Amino acid sequence: MANILHIMNFEKYASLAFFNGLGADELNALALFFASKTYVAGTVIFEQGDRAEYLYVVAGGEVSIRYKPDDGPIMTVTRVQPGSVFGWSAAMGNEKYTSGAVCSLDSEILCIRGDELRYICQANPRIGKVLLGHLSMVIADRQRIQQGQVSTILAGGMRQANGSGGSENG
Repeated sequence: MANILHIMNFEKYASLAFFNGLGADELNALALFFASKTYVAGTVIFEQGDRAEYLYVVAGGEVSIRYKPDDGPIMTVTRVQPGSVFGWSAAMGNEKYTSGAVCSLDSEILCIRGDELRYICQANPRIGKVLLGHLSMVIADRQRIQQGQVSTILAGGMRQANGSGGSENG
């Protein structure tokens, strides 16, 4: 893990959407577990299939989430903006990341080990309720977006197979 943030420095991250709803004492408790890292554009943070160890919060910049189906091209599922999270496989206790993450822009990223986040959520149910609420919204949104992208790819493949290349007639 990178340098642990000092409680005073963590205040600048309090306005990030992932931390909305938490008070100063709760943020101070979280500050002990988060680290801050900076990445240049193009840096791969993790690949699909890598061991899921950290949950990440974008503090600045942008991160592209990429998914590679077994029989299709790599898709950019979403672009994560400041205040949102990625790498939630680690928070859920999954063994591997289901997607990859690469910095689209120079970025500042906060990270926390998934096991530490789960510990905090169990030890402090209020923090857990807030953070897990934010995570559940992100997961639902990403799954909806990914499903739409897969449907678009499938529809394009079907049009090519039928030789139409045009719009479908329901």
